[in-house]
Amino acid sequence: MFYQAPRRVAIINSRRIPFCRANTAYTHQSNQDMMTAALQSLVDACGLGGQRLGDVALGAVMKHSRDWNLARECVLGTTLAPETPAYDLTRACGTSLEAAIQLGNKIALGQIDSGIAAGTDSISDIPVVYPDEYRGILLASARGRSTGERLRPWLGLRPRMFKPETPGVVEPRTRLSMGQSTELTAKQWNISRGDQDQLALESHQKAARAWDEGFYKSLVTGWQGVSEDNNVRRDSSLERLGKLKPAFDRGPGGTMTAGNSTPLTDGAAAVLLASEEWANAHDLPVQAWLRYGKVAAVDFVKKEGLLLAPAYAVSAMLADADLGLGDFDLYEIHEAFAAQTLATLKAWESPEFCRDRLGRSQPLGAIDRTRLNTRGGSIAIGHPFAATGARILGTLARELELRGRGRGLISICTAGGMGVTAIVER
Repeated sequence: MFYQAPRRVAIINSRRIPFCRANTAYTHQSNQDMMTAALQSLVDACGLGGQRLGDVALGAVMKHSRDWNLARECVLGTTLAPETPAYDLTRACGTSLEAAIQLGNKIALGQIDSGIAAGTDSISDIPVVYPDEYRGILLASARGRSTGERLRPWLGLRPRMFKPETPGVVEPRTRLSMGQSTELTAKQWNISRGDQDQLALESHQKAARAWDEGFYKSLVTGWQGVSEDNNVRRDSSLERLGKLKPAFDRGPGGTMTAGNSTPLTDGAAAVLLASEEWANAHDLPVQAWLRYGKVAAVDFVKKEGLLLAPAYAVSAMLADADLGLGDFDLYEIHEAFAAQTLATLKAWESPEFCRDRLGRSQPLGAIDRTRLNTRGGSIAIGHPFAATGARILGTLARELELRGRGRGLISICTAGGMGVTAIVER
């Protein structure tokens, strides 16, 4: 261990490849392919070729067994100095924001001077495995010492064992998908279909406007013939959204559709963090400062909504920073589903929730919705699970840089009933 008086943590720059709907442009690209491309783009943008960074932290939620050292392999695929260390981590959809917080702590304490936080995920290239019975036969055969011992396990082979198993976004403790879990939250908080569709429409409108205005030109590097996020719907409308059928609760009470939920997405994103001294020495301007980070978890099996942990994490982080919910110029709340985003906002406005769950004497209050996800959110841009945190952090830092000053809040919900949050300032 090594630490010193804390230093400020600078966000220097970020890059990502366009986010694409699963099974479209990146069908034949792996997590390593996408992540290496995003990292190299950031290295090129910052002139870091041949340089050794303090550390690189990144991860993926959907990983093949071959990706046991994904971060290091991706770094070795770039022009960074081969002596740059790297490690894998996973905190579901909060992976790359968690990576930024971890590296930020290392920078603040003087353990490293620079690092890249990143994430990647592919739904097009998900690992497909066979049942445990078949795996057991393979392992038993491999353990055999004689020909007979190696052949005997195969006598138990049955046709059913050839049925492949694909990973699903289902909580092992509840056997509910994330969408099914959020339908319960939507009903608990009385989130209407109309409000969900309105938030989804605004997400597409803001993202389309940001692309048209050139905001993403300095943040997104074209790859594999794609130059723009391919899920953004410029022709979206409440009428079109209203025609979609519920996707998770197909009964009369279902309100969540493919249109007001994030699409399955492939992509990768990366953010460069550093100390102020390192940035000055490398003649790299600071976009913003990573000031606070917080994680929380809830008992989603018995007590709380699966994706409401950020409501708790933000409350605790605001106490750390001695700030109120209204003390922000920008709010970046990950739109896993429109219902989850709206439920989080309602929770902060609820006197009962803030008193009974957060231990506050007063509700945190409402936010100015014109400051929410001003450059589009995950519903429009897409959500490659582990990459979303880096996408949001990079977007917020760039927006603050353009404004010249301000403060932004990041809130990301994750599988397993967790939330990762951060405060960024300029």
